[in-house]
Amino acid sequence: MSEDPPATKYVVEIVTPEKPPSTPKQYVQDLKGVAGGKQIARMKKEAVACPVLNKTVSFVQCFACPNFIRRVKGKVDCKGLPLPPA
Repeated sequence: MSEDPPATKYVVEIVTPEKPPSTPKQYVQDLKGVAGGKQIARMKKEAVACPVLNKTVSFVQCFACPNFIRRVKGKVDCKGLPLPPA
């Protein structure tokens, strides 16, 4: 049986700002086994305007978010569901 793909609520553009937002260390640690060092370094230089948090966040934080679906051609598909309180 095939499972329906997750519904995309937002399509967010990935930007490379002059001064990237800071990336919390917990997100970088979560990606250590998933992505290589060079890939993580490149991802830390990218940012997205998060529609859920209503602020600009590092792409690493976006990638670790439970709402992240996929990244295709400079855009991120997001479920847009509310995040549990931290």
